[in-house]
Parts: sequence; C-alpha cells; structure tokens
Amino acid sequence: LIQIDTTNILFICGGAFDGLERIIKNRTNVKTIGYNLSGIPVKTQEEEDAQILHQVTPQDLVKYGLIPEFVGRLPVEVALDPLDEDALVRILKEPRNALVKQYQALFSMDGVDLTFDDDALTEIAHEATARHTGARGLKSIVEDVLGDTMFEVPSIKDAVKVEVTKDSVLKKEQPLVIHGQKQKEVSSDHISKRKAGSAASLAPKAVD
Repeated sequence: LIQIDTTNILFICGGAFDGLERIIKNRTNVKTIGYNLSGIPVKTQEEEDAQILHQVTPQDLVKYGLIPEFVGRLPVEVALDPLDEDALVRILKEPRNALVKQYQALFSMDGVDLTFDDDALTEIAHEATARHTGARGLKSIVEDVLGDTMFEVPSIKDAVKVEVTKDSVLKKEQPLVIHGQKQKEVSSDHISKRKAGSAASLAPKAVD
C-alpha cells in the first residue's frame, strides 16, 4: 500500500453524461425549446441541451446514477459548451502536436511538403461537427482524406508537394500532387521508417 499526499493534487472528472439534460429539465420544469436561458433563440437541440446542463446540481448527478459518496467529493460541477468549428480548426493546426503538423512531419520524411487550404480545414471541422464527434473525430476525417495519397507518394519519384483542398474533403477528390525537382534525396532508410512507424507517429494525443 502506497500513501499519497493529495493536498496539492487537483482531481478533474469529466464525461459526456448523455441524458443528464432530461433529468435537469424534469427537476426545473424548464421548457426552453427555441430559446436559451437568457431568452436568446438557439439554433439546435445540441445548443439547447448545453444551456440546460449549466443548471446541473449534485442531486442531478446522484439521480443520474453516481453514488452520493463520490459526488460529495466533487464540490464543483461545470458544464462545458460544445466546440464550435473555429475551435476545431485551431485544434487542427495550433497545438504543438496538432494533427496537421503530425501529417506534415510524416510527408516530410519523403521530401514532400504537405499543405492544407484554409477552406479544407474549415470543411474538416464542419464534418466533425456534423458527426457530433468533436475533436476526437478529426483524425479519422484527415485519415480518410490522406489515406491513399500517404502510401502512394513514396513511389512518386518527383513528388515535391501535396495540397489538400476543400474538394479533397467535400467531394472526396484526391489531394493535388505537385511534381518537380526534389531539393534532396530521401534515403531508403527514411522510407522504411515511415512505413513501419506511421501508426506510431500519428498516435492520437490529448487535443481535446
């Protein structure tokens, strides 16, 4: 048995809590169809549910199924709003381990530059929003867009750049491969490492 001093440890517990909004609605008897709690019209059921969740209480969590002893050790309950498309675009390109940067590093091992049009990133975020998968769904969408190209490029000797456009995402068209003179030769060792380690290099990180 190892004793740990938790004095300076902050515990954060999170989850989707699907259906919790119905418990809150029944308790408050609030009918907000079409409007949020400030009287401002809402656009979707998801936005309406997000507003309702801001009224969560410990009693709601107990009724949801959590034991009172556990809920009692969580003094603060906070509801997070869904990520919008602008936030998803930022997640795609801004973090140190952003998906765009991971794929760019992967293509660079073959001496190929990878670029994403702004419209392409917006469309990826839009599709993730439509799927209701949030940031977790971004990788599968990017993988669908680049899957074939990622493994064809090493065999294209004069490929120097790959451009992902809006149509690559929206119409499922292949990204544009630009041919030219490579600045430097890519060693066979790099190609072998790329094929062997592509899954590891693209392992999902904490982006959301």
